[in-house]
Amino acid sequence: MPTMTMTGPFKLPELPYAANSLEPYIDSKIMEIHHDKHHGGYVANLNSAIAGTEAENASIEDICRQVSKYPAVVRNNGGGHYNHAMLWTIMSPEGGGTPHGDLLNFINDSFGFFETFKKQFSEAGMNRFGSGWAWLIVDDSKRLVVCSTSNQDNPLMDVAPVKGFPILGMDVWEHAYYLKYQNRRADYITAFWNLINWDEVNRRLAMVME
Repeated sequence: MPTMTMTGPFKLPELPYAANSLEPYIDSKIMEIHHDKHHGGYVANLNSAIAGTEAENASIEDICRQVSKYPAVVRNNGGGHYNHAMLWTIMSPEGGGTPHGDLLNFINDSFGFFETFKKQFSEAGMNRFGSGWAWLIVDDSKRLVVCSTSNQDNPLMDVAPVKGFPILGMDVWEHAYYLKYQNRRADYITAFWNLINWDEVNRRLAMVME
């Protein structure tokens, strides 16, 4: 559980599983630091940055969509909160395997084969210089697109080079994997495929396709 006090409109969500339940792919110490310290810090800093402003009454999605009108501290910490709140849900101890249903059909239509998508998504994570994220999004044309963003940016943001609704995101900041994998980002990305909660990705797809 977080060690800091959360005051403000945004709260640190609890993990939907035990911190050690993603082992051996991600160990409990990484999860505790990543969730409690890093995500907790983004929430606390975001609440502090928007205190007394109109953003206190905005959703995190609306803040992201209009992030260019806010200072950098809101962009960085708002993105950090949105991205991580999503990340915890799209990982699961029962994850892995391959997608199914509408999601699999949509991936095959967009990329030809699941393995082609998997390669593109992994490369998006590997090729992101420094810190950032790899994403699978639904763009405004209702197409599936793989992209990446730097730092805590995401494709919802009006400053993103490729915009759309994220249905899958992978954190490639070193704090997501360094304690276990050191500088071996490729090994972490390989492990990440064993954790993806395809039911949640399917649910997010259905949300945007309604």
